[in-house]
Amino acid sequence: MTTGKSGFEIRAELLNQAQGLLEGNIYRENESIGIHNDNFPNDKRTLGNQFVSTEDVISTARQLNEFVNEK
Repeated sequence: MTTGKSGFEIRAELLNQAQGLLEGNIYRENESIGIHNDNFPNDKRTLGNQFVSTEDVISTARQLNEFVNEK
């Protein structure tokens, strides 16, 4: 028997997943830039935005929720 999650629990999980996704994107972009800079020292790229805003997390969580609720 499984118990359903409350709306609060679902929203909290979606927010955590959204934050992790956005932070992972920043990490991967940083890795890519680091590799590029190591391989092309005369064409250095700078790191982009290193901050995940609350608005970005909420927007991404809403997108995840819309996907989950598709029928």
